[in-house]
Amino acid sequence: MSLLSSLRRQTFEAPCIVEIERSAETFEAHVVIDSEYDIRPGDEVLVQNPPTDAPFGERIVVRRVATITRAGLPERVWTRFAGNFELGELYDVSFTDRRTL
Repeated sequence: MSLLSSLRRQTFEAPCIVEIERSAETFEAHVVIDSEYDIRPGDEVLVQNPPTDAPFGERIVVRRVATITRAGLPERVWTRFAGNFELGELYDVSFTDRRTL
């Protein structure tokens, strides 16, 4: 890989599986890339024609194609740097009792 190619964004397509589950216990969605591509900081994944809803109490699993855009070196470095500060926002949680006596 040359230095110039590591600076540019690269786009390619890969098959994927989209799983959506909606029930009283859980509400979740996952995308699993069916290839050996590893998603790294700064990369973008766009699922083509994704399902947007699952009926309550059901789990749907569909095959789709994902467009993966690899981040260039400057974006990757910035994402890693900025991510360290964004993580701190997760810790800013308070469980104080706000009831008035």
